[in-house]
Amino acid sequence: MTHQPFVIERTFRAPLSKVWNAITDPDQMKQWLFDMRNFKPEAGTEFSFVGTDHDCKDWIHLCKVTEVVPQQKLAYTWRYEGIEGNSLVTWELFEEGDSTRLKLTHSGLETFPPLKSFARENFAEGWTQLIGSLLPQYLEKQSVIANS
Repeated sequence: MTHQPFVIERTFRAPLSKVWNAITDPDQMKQWLFDMRNFKPEAGTEFSFVGTDHDCKDWIHLCKVTEVVPQQKLAYTWRYEGIEGNSLVTWELFEEGDSTRLKLTHSGLETFPPLKSFARENFAEGWTQLIGSLLPQYLEKQSVIANS
């Protein structure tokens, strides 16, 4: 059985630098993503954050930055405290005129235990909300603030 990574792509009407900052600046990330303690966009940096599932269970995420290409790519491992499995989240940015295309790939989901909390659909729903709703809302708000 082949395991396909979860991939989501969205294009934002925002300059690449604004999108890059939104995904790499801990103060900005906290406003739309998670409060990523100790995060720095530097390879080797270890950080953690707490995420809550549908059943209101908190999961401590343990991550390590594996690759940074400024303004282009950010990748980090993603695992859960006390749970087997390890995945990789990769953010890639592409400048397209006045817009920026973001491609997020989350691979290795099949390495987690077969629990409801780790079902592929839950990752798809979570990333779709984050990338499809929360990030564009955040970028729009930043644009309004910058123009006022």
